[in-house]
Amino acid sequence: MEKPVFETYVGTLRVCVYRDRKQMGRAAAAFGVQKIEQVLARKEMANVVFAAAPSQFELYEALAASGLDFSRIRAFHMDEYIGLPPSAPQGFGNLLRTHLFSKLPFAQVFYFNGTALDPQAECARMSKLLLQYPPDMVFHGIGENGHLAFNDPPNADFDDPASVKVVAMDEVCRMQQVHDGCFASIEDVPTHAYTMTIPQLTAAVGHIVVTVPGPTKTEAVYRMLREPVSTRLPASILRKHGDSVLVLDADAAKRIMPMDICV
Repeated sequence: MEKPVFETYVGTLRVCVYRDRKQMGRAAAAFGVQKIEQVLARKEMANVVFAAAPSQFELYEALAASGLDFSRIRAFHMDEYIGLPPSAPQGFGNLLRTHLFSKLPFAQVFYFNGTALDPQAECARMSKLLLQYPPDMVFHGIGENGHLAFNDPPNADFDDPASVKVVAMDEVCRMQQVHDGCFASIEDVPTHAYTMTIPQLTAAVGHIVVTVPGPTKTEAVYRMLREPVSTRLPASILRKHGDSVLVLDADAAKRIMPMDICV
């Protein structure tokens, strides 16, 4: 496994910093593979949730090269825009299909239907699948506003009774999609989305790997590790999960590393 240039714990959250995005991606994949193999040692299939974002591309690449037996993995994608055309490349299901799911022999892949005519029925369908195949592992990213999936600060709920819901995306979240190069302007970004809820993505799973690169995430990383745990920065809840690792590149970690560490 890649050796971090800096490592610490914040609460129970392990934090590992790597020199660049490539090293970060390989390390995140290694952490994830180790945990998934632990799951596969005790049962036939593992159920894994994947974040969809350009910030995860190095992770996807490393997972594809890992040698893990993906024929024993059921995959979920954790959130999706509502209302984009089915073929839109910005759709998170399409992004994951292009960069990960089509490259590996997953046993099953469960997608949100962003064009479903009845959003509440779609929430119920995905909730039933999550109950049938409880996730063992989540590969997370975090947003510029500290969101997990599309649980933005205005709608994040650490005690949410639902496992899946429809949310209105806040302006910071929508602008991030522009920063990521997915949309030309904020007017092009959908206003609503499906998301798995915070309890579904944290308390309900045994293992979590969070992969966060880049200078646009520096402030969110600092706040999630230094501010009190609260829905003002939803990702801060990861500090209370018993088996999570936050994997950063040097840009994302600039505000948390000691001054004498040069990367």
